Amino acid sequence: MPSASAAFDVIAGFGDRAERIVHLHEVPERVARHADWPDWLHADVRAALERSGVSRPWQHQVDAANLARNGENIVVATGTASGKSLGYLMPSLTSVLEGLDSIDGRGSTVIYISPTKALAADQLNAIEELGIKGVRAATYDGDTSLDSRDWIRRHANYVLTNPDLLHRSLLPGHPRWSSFLKACTHIVIDECHGYRGLFGSHVSAVLRRLLRMARYYGANPTVIAASATIADPAGSLSRLTGQPAVAVTDDASPHSAGKFVLWEPPLLPGGGGEHDAPVRRTAITESGTLLADLVAGGIRTIAFIRSRRGSEAMAATARRLLADVDDTLPRKVAAYRGGYLPEERRLLESALRRGQLLAVASTNALELGVDISGLDAVIIAGWPGTRASLWQQAGRAGRAGADWLAIFVARDDPLDTFLVHHPESIFETSVEASVFDTDNPYVLAGHLCAAAEELPLTESDLALFSDSARGIVDILVQRGLLRKRPAGWFWTKREAAAGLTDLRGAGGPPVRVVDHATGRLMGTVDAASAHAQVHTGAVYMHQGATFLVDALDEEDGVALVQPAHPDYTTQARNVTEIRVLEPAWTKLWGNGVRLSFGTVQVSEQVVSYLRRQLVTNQVIAEEPLDLPARELSTKAVWWTLPKDLLEQAEIGPAEVPGAAHAAEHAAIGLLPLLATCDRWDIGGVSTALHQDTGQATIFVYDGHPGGAGFAERGAHAANVWLGATAAAIAACECPEGCPSCVQSPKCGNGNEPLDKEAALTLLRAMLDGASPDDSAEVPGGAVEVPASSGLLTSPGLSAPPYRPEPADLPAPADRAASADRPATP
Repeated sequence: MPSASAAFDVIAGFGDRAERIVHLHEVPERVARHADWPDWLHADVRAALERSGVSRPWQHQVDAANLARNGENIVVATGTASGKSLGYLMPSLTSVLEGLDSIDGRGSTVIYISPTKALAADQLNAIEELGIKGVRAATYDGDTSLDSRDWIRRHANYVLTNPDLLHRSLLPGHPRWSSFLKACTHIVIDECHGYRGLFGSHVSAVLRRLLRMARYYGANPTVIAASATIADPAGSLSRLTGQPAVAVTDDASPHSAGKFVLWEPPLLPGGGGEHDAPVRRTAITESGTLLADLVAGGIRTIAFIRSRRGSEAMAATARRLLADVDDTLPRKVAAYRGGYLPEERRLLESALRRGQLLAVASTNALELGVDISGLDAVIIAGWPGTRASLWQQAGRAGRAGADWLAIFVARDDPLDTFLVHHPESIFETSVEASVFDTDNPYVLAGHLCAAAEELPLTESDLALFSDSARGIVDILVQRGLLRKRPAGWFWTKREAAAGLTDLRGAGGPPVRVVDHATGRLMGTVDAASAHAQVHTGAVYMHQGATFLVDALDEEDGVALVQPAHPDYTTQARNVTEIRVLEPAWTKLWGNGVRLSFGTVQVSEQVVSYLRRQLVTNQVIAEEPLDLPARELSTKAVWWTLPKDLLEQAEIGPAEVPGAAHAAEHAAIGLLPLLATCDRWDIGGVSTALHQDTGQATIFVYDGHPGGAGFAERGAHAANVWLGATAAAIAACECPEGCPSCVQSPKCGNGNEPLDKEAALTLLRAMLDGASPDDSAEVPGGAVEVPASSGLLTSPGLSAPPYRPEPADLPAPADRAASADRPATP
């Protein structure tokens, strides 16, 4: 089998390829540090592990197991493929076996929680392969039959599930799980770094409900979490569960040597970007070419990209290029993404595991889940959102002990450009903390209702959820959803409270994509993405085949498509309005700039779509759409810029719109340096005169109802954030602004107006007065939950989140604001 060193020669050995390698980072081999088996480890568990090939555990595995055995809540935060699972299998399986002789016959039980069904299925296979007599393990998820569910409730002692099934089935049906919950000794939370943003807020509430219910039945389970390396892992787990925790971070596993390449695609000749700005070859095309070269060289590879459409396009590019080399090779490449039917995903996973596929172009659906060994190389097309995800994806190569190659291909984007030219920001900087908001009222309200339906809420229960829980409960009582009685607060409705809260933030049932001619179900699209992805006239791709959307029926949740071969792609465009509802706090900087954080109301509407040529990305035409607006009440950080500051910086009235707009774009691009988000998770608006502040204002907001913690993290590190933004603009060599500095791929104003030099002047003027010594916090009022927001108004439980596709719509001539929206790519 070709080595990863050979893979590096493949990608660097053609033409001017070497010039595209901005940085090469060598990762040295690491030697393992072993430890003795713990004395308390059950003999059958040890024997099974030794039969599986583990002659001696690594030191961090034993450290973690000993802490958990002593009843400490722990998180094992070590690198990819470092054997974290052994750290929780030793104490949990020992507990199960020790409980087999209990009087009631049920024995001790364990709940294992993963973010994906695929990961739970892999863990089940691993447990079953150990062949330990008495361990009755089973997955409990949406694919589990009713008969199997009944057996699992009665007899299983190691249940592998996900937050969604806990929320919708196990917790609402807790009386049927009473014997299991009573005997629960351990709760295992795998890949807990994935619980961030709005999803993390939801999972935090579900875990608190689970711990509350376990204690109701008399159990006090120990929590054991596993995570890729994250900043403050103990603090992250503590915020996730509401319980104190300790971390094990000293990785004692062996690690093969590898090469990590930072790759920048070349500039295209003649410019051709917005307003003739210089543009680079797209990361999708560049990565598809690299993927084809690696497959032609026999290199087993995964290429990661954030968007579903991108995974399809990358696989199609690779197959097209490979067809010119060998007509059998295109069959060795496939796309893998969410939205495929379950049986389609299982076939792809099996083919990749068996080597029938040499490569896949995948969304982060394969970042976690299926454990595929023997891969040689990983391509990462565009920043994946966090350093933790970057290393998680890179770690999919070299798992069989051989050397490995990872290639990060930069998009034409401020953050990607900054990172490839500042490798220390990747290789010499600690990974991010996991950011989520445990006080999000849009999240807590639904879970407090669900908890009240499961078991009446008491005053002492409220502290388990949040300091703000009591205020939210009062609102729920006012709106008739909860009723106060001497025993606590009760749910008042007939419908199930859990069924009205969506953990994944999809905004409702998925939209089915159906072949108009045959009626065949091809896949699904999240409801919140439907306006942007499957509007009438949209180009839709599925496993390399191209379709056009005939119609989107929102009432029935169906998008009808037909096969087509258009020579263009489509991109939705929309407009944005933003209003300040209530600042939570304001800081007055020494130069008169006010930095504020609080609640805002964002109105968004997809109004048209662009048709762009496939090769040049040039706009062919714009077609109007008639779709309803969506309202989003969320959290934002904003700066108000006094007239005196602008005058002292010599930024005239005609330059203010372009300066603020360019600064907003660049700031959005750099926020992922500080928060575990992608630029698609956040949006922004800039205006020379905002109606609520009365001054020039720059907003950056979370693209989720109630906020996700990203804007707040930026607000608390505003100096560092704006400093990095200014540095990125200053370092860009373009004369007037380009996608690598101030242009945005999702601008609602067609990247107009933009003034790169004025933006840099503005940012430096703002930073001159941002010393902490000159800052004073001005408290705002309590964050308002507007009656019109949809927060738990009957009969629905929560307003659907707004996460549209990227768009570029020029504002009307009399519109002062410039918008940059969040999206689901």
